[in-house]
Amino acid sequence: MLIALNKPFGVISKFSPEPGKRTLADYVPARNVYPAGRLDTDSEGLLLLTDDGALQARIANPRHKLAKVYWAQVEGSPTDAALAALRAGVDLGDFVTTPAGARLIDEPPNLWARDPPIRYRAKIPTAWIELTLREGKNRQVRRMTARVGFPTLRLVRVAIGNIGLTGLAPGEWREVEVENLS
Repeated sequence: MLIALNKPFGVISKFSPEPGKRTLADYVPARNVYPAGRLDTDSEGLLLLTDDGALQARIANPRHKLAKVYWAQVEGSPTDAALAALRAGVDLGDFVTTPAGARLIDEPPNLWARDPPIRYRAKIPTAWIELTLREGKNRQVRRMTARVGFPTLRLVRVAIGNIGLTGLAPGEWREVEVENLS
């Protein structure tokens, strides 16, 4: 079984209870499924869940080079040099990221409002970057954009392989075919 969930902002990527926090159990009634990879509590978007350990490893392990696409709303207006640095790989101190796809995009037209909304500062513009990674280390996108001078304000994962968020509102899920993954 493979489930695509649009994980809302503020939800912890686990099923076990956490006092005062929302978890996956608040949204997905299926049992014996586990997240294939993680999505930070303050990130939102596509999270895949499965009951198949080998499939879970295939999705989560960067060795399999499964593309993960993110939309990052960043503070400021990214320069061509910043985008080139994201594409080339960024030295984060403890590791250098592998080359990534990075491009400016318009604000996604069908994106839901975040609750709570990001902070708004009249004198500081924001922009959206689409990043495509084939690795997924802890807080990697946020660390990458901050390192090139444009901190992430909102982060939404929109696709893993060929599976996307289309048609899923925050908190909604559907079963998907494993064949659609790659």
